[in-house]
Amino acid sequence: MEEESTSNATVESNTSDRIKLNVGGKLFETTLSTIRSGGPDSLLFALSNRFSNDPNPVFIDRDPEIFSVLLSLLRTSHLPSTALRFSKQELADEANFYGIDSHLKAATSPPPFSGIDASIVATVRPASEGFPSTFTAADNGSVWIAHGGQLSSYDWNLIHAATVRTHLDDIKSICRVWPEIAAVGTASDAGLHFYNFSGSRHVGSIHWSDPTDPRIFKARVNAITASENSVFASFDCSHRENCILEVDKAKIQIVSQLGRQSGNQAKHMVPMKLTWIQSTGVLVGSAVTGGAFGYSGYIRLWDPRSGEVVWETHEPGASGRSSRFGDSFSAIEVDVEKMLLFKLCSKSGDLAMADMRRLGDDPWVYLKEKNPSLWTDGGDGSTSCVVHCYKGQVFVGRGGELEVWSRVQEVVECESERDRESDGEGVYRRNFVDKREDSGKGVIKQIEGGGDRLFISREDVEGIEVWESSHSAGAISVL
Repeated sequence: MEEESTSNATVESNTSDRIKLNVGGKLFETTLSTIRSGGPDSLLFALSNRFSNDPNPVFIDRDPEIFSVLLSLLRTSHLPSTALRFSKQELADEANFYGIDSHLKAATSPPPFSGIDASIVATVRPASEGFPSTFTAADNGSVWIAHGGQLSSYDWNLIHAATVRTHLDDIKSICRVWPEIAAVGTASDAGLHFYNFSGSRHVGSIHWSDPTDPRIFKARVNAITASENSVFASFDCSHRENCILEVDKAKIQIVSQLGRQSGNQAKHMVPMKLTWIQSTGVLVGSAVTGGAFGYSGYIRLWDPRSGEVVWETHEPGASGRSSRFGDSFSAIEVDVEKMLLFKLCSKSGDLAMADMRRLGDDPWVYLKEKNPSLWTDGGDGSTSCVVHCYKGQVFVGRGGELEVWSRVQEVVECESERDRESDGEGVYRRNFVDKREDSGKGVIKQIEGGGDRLFISREDVEGIEVWESSHSAGAISVL
């Protein structure tokens, strides 16, 4: 009798755990544990108490076919093959309705990004004026694109979220200040401008002015970066006077001015690139210019608290190895996480690295390629080059070609120039990322990483390329 009673209790318990749902006229049967796996904030979790007290199925007036896909997602944490019948927008809308959008994101997010296993998976094209002038990516894999005088945002699923029409003609620089607010600048209009995507409106502007100096007039923005509390923007005007303004993010008010200089020489021109180093509270600015006689430029580090320059280098004109005998840099990048500076030499095509914790008169370590088949021929400076650091990897765009330098060992401190020569070997290894047909699509204009994705724009090409690694990635370069 006791065994029969126990058996009946088990059957009753299993039956009570099973629930039925009527979605769009189609009956589904599952368990409470499955629907509650969506989390306490999900719609199904909220309805689960009724399931246990009411034997009749609850009717949900939604698409049953998509619900079948999402139910499979809750059961296995993976999307079934039937999900391919629906668009990303359809799946995202339904997942948002049921409150399980985080589960969908986890199932559809790309694997950890590896440059040597990356390929183009999509192209994001704005509906109007599809030639992007600049863009910025976020840690969640979303991207904001400036095209003409418009700003378009695409969420983590690369679905269009909003478009803001600005009063500017051609946006050249953009920075994500808050989750919904962008700071932008243009080469043709004066000022730093802030736009809110959620309200599709202009929320403020900052202009550089100096009542004591009539040369400061209609100053334009060239580069923008942001810290936790501030926005930094480099301004210049037609008389080549330039500076960097620090702006309070919350109040949209100027806090301080640093780096005021007259740009009549290459080493005093306006910074064309700004990077904020959160761990040290240092602002990195750089500028490069090219002409008939080659490239020249500078890298400069400021401490915004004091307004003083804490380190700088100029090329050409520097003494020692850093000048590369007239082979000045054509591109500069900062690896914020690893505290490294990278420069690409204009003639030899060499990639050099400097540890920001040990900067001196000549801090550069020149990375060497030991595989003859991967050597570059250098160049005469006519090839456009772009450098970008992401997830411990250095991506270099040479014309239309994309390559990745992957770190293989830690850098040791060198005691002599001879040690430094050998130290460049074995630190990074280079691989080509793109296929031949990819490199023929156009000259790479900008590279940005975000959310296990790499975004690339090319000159005179519509849209932004989206690069991801495959789920079978894990290969290690042995070159």
